[in-house]
Amino acid sequence: MKVIENEMLKIFNEARHPIGEATREEVHRLGHWHEVFHCWFVSREEEVDYLYLQHRCALKKDYPDLLDITAAGHLLADETVHDGVREIKEEIGITVPFDELVSLGVIKDCATMENFIDKELVHLFLYKSTNRFSDFVLQKEEVSGIVKVKLKDFEKLWFGPLEEVHIQGFEMNHLDKRVTVNRYVGRDQFVPHETSYYESMIRSIKKELSK
Repeated sequence: MKVIENEMLKIFNEARHPIGEATREEVHRLGHWHEVFHCWFVSREEEVDYLYLQHRCALKKDYPDLLDITAAGHLLADETVHDGVREIKEEIGITVPFDELVSLGVIKDCATMENFIDKELVHLFLYKSTNRFSDFVLQKEEVSGIVKVKLKDFEKLWFGPLEEVHIQGFEMNHLDKRVTVNRYVGRDQFVPHETSYYESMIRSIKKELSK
């Protein structure tokens, strides 16, 4: 989704009670809590669970050229959480009906940089995917690639003992052609989320997959 700084977002207090609306620019400048949609794709291949990551476009204003959630975005003031599925279609070209998503609840996440405070109320979802890499059609202004990582390795990256994890998938090069990705990455290659976010997210995904 193309970022427009004067888009209106609902804002909330620490108790998650709505307190009004503000522009996207104001939300991040003043550090208002606001709603976002996060959807993690997971697949099971030969009894191994994989987590899918998007590679953010190098030209993005926020967190360029880093690995992040499969598909995510802000919920606008006039939207409900059901509208979040548009982010999946827009960013990675996969149509997912809302009723096929597994809700993992609402959790808080916060990241701070110079002149940028991102305090998110995350509507967290899991999608049990059977998609192949060839199914993904990327919004090139937002996403430059899709890769997967073993879920158990992803957990060990954030909570030990791994310092790097193996990722595989594809990226779009400067000629808009797909090139294979097959390399190791460390924590510095990921968008900074709070440790508590990863704890909640990984625990909830593992619980759902064990059913």
